[in-house]
Amino acid sequence: MPRKKRLEGTRAPNGASSIYLGKDGKWHGRVTMGVLDNGKPDRRHVERATEAEVVSKVRELERLRDSGKAPKAGSQTWTVEKWLTHWVETIAAPSVRENTLAGYRTAVYKHLIPGLGAHRLRKLEPEHLEKLYVKLADRGAKPGTVHQVHRTAKTAFNVALERGRLDTNPAKLAKSPRLDEDEIVPLTAVEAKRVLAAARGRRNGARFVIALALGLRRGEALGLKWSRIDLDAGLLRTPRQLQRHKWKHGCDDPHRCGERLHKVKPCPDACTRHAKCPPACPEDCARHASSCPKRHGGGLREVDVKSKAGRRTVGIPKPLLELLRAHRAAQDEEREFAGTEWQEGGWVFAQPTGRPLDPRADHDEWKALLAEAEVRDARLHDARHTAATMLLVLKVPLPAIMEIMGWGDAAVAKRYVHVPDEVVSEIAGQVGDFLWGDTARPQSSPPSTDASLINQLQRLLDAAKASDTPDDEDPPPLRVVS
Repeated sequence: MPRKKRLEGTRAPNGASSIYLGKDGKWHGRVTMGVLDNGKPDRRHVERATEAEVVSKVRELERLRDSGKAPKAGSQTWTVEKWLTHWVETIAAPSVRENTLAGYRTAVYKHLIPGLGAHRLRKLEPEHLEKLYVKLADRGAKPGTVHQVHRTAKTAFNVALERGRLDTNPAKLAKSPRLDEDEIVPLTAVEAKRVLAAARGRRNGARFVIALALGLRRGEALGLKWSRIDLDAGLLRTPRQLQRHKWKHGCDDPHRCGERLHKVKPCPDACTRHAKCPPACPEDCARHASSCPKRHGGGLREVDVKSKAGRRTVGIPKPLLELLRAHRAAQDEEREFAGTEWQEGGWVFAQPTGRPLDPRADHDEWKALLAEAEVRDARLHDARHTAATMLLVLKVPLPAIMEIMGWGDAAVAKRYVHVPDEVVSEIAGQVGDFLWGDTARPQSSPPSTDASLINQLQRLLDAAKASDTPDDEDPPPLRVVS
């Protein structure tokens, strides 16, 4: 049915859509969608062969405009590559930490752009992402790497959604790859005491005692300065941490600069040089910035702690205070012996020259300490899990645990707090007494395991359940450890 013609001498109101037959024999429609950044009307144009097609498209644009879901002007020209580059360099770079940005850039430039960059941003589908994840896994990428790519895509496209560049976030609809987390087994009380005993005889041994007793993160412990420790009051503050940042090339030709370090061929099957053989360099390799004469931006750097909750004050147990005083006296002797070679930085844990400890050397020292203490192999971060579990066993309230550990979200506690076998056995004993005990005899005293501990577990689970976790995924459940 043809449209009714407007009466002679009348005009459409401002902002109304218009449909007309052009001199080129095609039908055209123009719809006012809003206002451009420069203040002018955002007038969209559609062109079709028939009037009915133009009417249908005009009505569709009007519905999008009225519902607030209309794409912004120019959004149809955005490709995935263009958006991801804009997001990581213009939006993310000024607002995230350097290590976080390095992870974003790796996911964007190494995986997402090569695999999806040519797609129109608004045409990207969840299936495109899922196929990319499968390809990455088939090429040998670790599950953690694939999951990092997924999280980066989800973050980047969520910003595009908020800014009207997308109607939905395809990464949120895409099925994320399965990530099997390694089972974390905190040190038992016996193992922890062995480590503490062995640490007393080692240089900077107090560093690992702090890890087990206070649960400080590695960067927080290595970033401690004497000015932040009050030995008289028994308190320490953690406003800053120490991190190693990657060096960047300052030369004009990074590929040529690192040419002598390029690995052209993969290692032979019977390689004895590496514990884990690194891959061969790509043809356009621009790495090896640490050897660049004009390198910049890398090395050990003091930065803010991970979050606002990480800026905290922690009480120091008396035995640890005594150990720290002895450690300070030993460091004073080292300073006197080093003489002019000493580089004063105020670090609590330092090299024999006063420079801060390197995280890699710190890792090796932890492994050597475990071997000396005859304790099973464990990550240094497992000491933090041990400290959190110890606080639970001591029946410390959850808010206090969060304050001591530097957590801003109760859901994080589910990842760190583990239920020891001793607690499980005692609860089983209570169940046995309740069901099979002498019901005729009145119970004179409450059970010994403390309902407070069980209530603490329940509150922890309830708080974690009510909290939103990253990527809309549930963190791993509490585990019974042996």
